[in-house]
Amino acid sequence: MSFPGTLDPTTGQTRLPSMTLPLRFVVTGLASLGVGIGVLVWRPDLLATYHYNQYILAVTHLFVLGFLSSIVMGAMYQLVPVALETRLHSERLARWHYVAHTVGFIGMVATFWTWNMKEVGHYGSVFALGVGLFVYNLVKTLRTIPHWNVIAAAIASALFWLSMTVLAGLYLATSKCWDFSPFAAIPAMHAHAHLGGLGVFVMLIVGVSYKLIPMFALGELQSPRRAAWSVGLLNAGLLGLFVTILIQSRLKLGFALVVIAGLALYGLEMRAILRHRTRRALDWGVRSFLTAIALLVPLSVLALVLCWPGLPATGFTTQLENVYGFLGLLGVVAFAILGMLYKIVPFLVWFHRYSGEIGRGRVPAMAEMYSERLQVAGYWTFLAGLAASSVGIALGHETGVRWSCSLLALSLGIFALNMGKVLRHLVRFKAPQPVPARPLHASSTRNRMALT
Repeated sequence: MSFPGTLDPTTGQTRLPSMTLPLRFVVTGLASLGVGIGVLVWRPDLLATYHYNQYILAVTHLFVLGFLSSIVMGAMYQLVPVALETRLHSERLARWHYVAHTVGFIGMVATFWTWNMKEVGHYGSVFALGVGLFVYNLVKTLRTIPHWNVIAAAIASALFWLSMTVLAGLYLATSKCWDFSPFAAIPAMHAHAHLGGLGVFVMLIVGVSYKLIPMFALGELQSPRRAAWSVGLLNAGLLGLFVTILIQSRLKLGFALVVIAGLALYGLEMRAILRHRTRRALDWGVRSFLTAIALLVPLSVLALVLCWPGLPATGFTTQLENVYGFLGLLGVVAFAILGMLYKIVPFLVWFHRYSGEIGRGRVPAMAEMYSERLQVAGYWTFLAGLAASSVGIALGHETGVRWSCSLLALSLGIFALNMGKVLRHLVRFKAPQPVPARPLHASSTRNRMALT
């Protein structure tokens, strides 16, 4: 009932940080997601019109910094020690990171909304301080790993791109205050967004899934070379894409194809892992994660359309840019995160409450801590809301965007209800019931079933 790599074989002690460390990031992230979806229901015009305005920049940073970054950072504090079989360098630095992170992103969102770019820069510096603590902590952690592999390479790449994304954001805020940038505003913003979206979030999804999918599906990495090439192509393609978007070069289509080639190799490796897995039935958390990965296909097609040389800037094509960003953030990254939270949060709570009771009596399985029916309902509601929102955004239909975002809000409400079922184990702890004794003449099969 624990993740492989959870315990240090030399000391027998857990490698995991305290439960409250990742959980506080997760709760902050989910609260930000709820507020963000609420704003879109209240103001559907933000998605039904062109995205370069102060309000959509505020909401985007609420999603990216408040939701996605919070949960990813919290999950990294838990998953990196497990995935790389080491210990987190410093929990104390991580707690200070949380303070700087929270103050920074809340201040940035508020000052984006009022378009006070000087204050955006100030709060952005506080956020950057938190990122610096996070990167330093994980780099020190990576230096202690026993074996360097493709997972470590992907995590190290994501940390590099995270640093570059923050520096680019501070540059953009400063240039707005002093009006000195040699680059056009919208291409610079798009280049900055791709650094974060592809370099941080997609890179982490790719790297971490090379550990998590074999773990949860009872399989193993089939081709380390193919996995390494996927990470290498993503890095090379992103570097070229950033530069060509920034200088508005037609070569951006070529580098987009390099990124897509890396994603194609990643997809082939995921397919190979799943084909050779031992566990045939996949739970809905893993299915959500794999669905998010599948959404990279339409997202890649949309990227090729938007990179096409000579694409006219019409009302429809500019709305496709909104669809591209929405599908990337809420379709690929958010859906993957929500799927993995069904693995992470139950494990955190279970490990905290029940790991010490193993052998003393019956403890609940992690899957018994929430409702699978609610999980399935949330899965399909989220997909329906995502599809309807994409159509509404493409057509610039405010009413359609409002109702489809309401579906997303409903799915998040279902998710919150399920997470509440998990978290109540922290406050309504019930001692495990003794395992009933079996008759001596019971069959060996029944004895084995009682132990599983």
